[in-house]
Amino acid sequence: MVVLCHEIGDVLRDVRQRQGRTLREVSHSARVSLGYLSEVERGQKEASSELLSSICSALEVPLSSMLREVSDRLAEAEGVSIPDTVPQEFSREFGDDLTDELNDDFRRGLAATNR
Repeated sequence: MVVLCHEIGDVLRDVRQRQGRTLREVSHSARVSLGYLSEVERGQKEASSELLSSICSALEVPLSSMLREVSDRLAEAEGVSIPDTVPQEFSREFGDDLTDELNDDFRRGLAATNR
């Protein structure tokens, strides 16, 4: 059985180690005790959303990216395939508005890179 707090802790630890940072450095930046951060990384404590946000800020990683990595790992463990596209049910309900919004965002992004 996959436990969410273990996956969150694994992702946070992986990010920290890839950056070559110590628990002490990240705990200081996140204003979290070293022991508590260690317990979160080991999946022994369930961190609040505020604490996760603080840790992600200290790691300079968007919370959404960290949660996406956790989601991908959970899906893999469950044997579920998560597409990187908008589900058909969602696009049917919001398709025109979503397509227009994505096209506008894309055009703005292109305009910004062509300046």
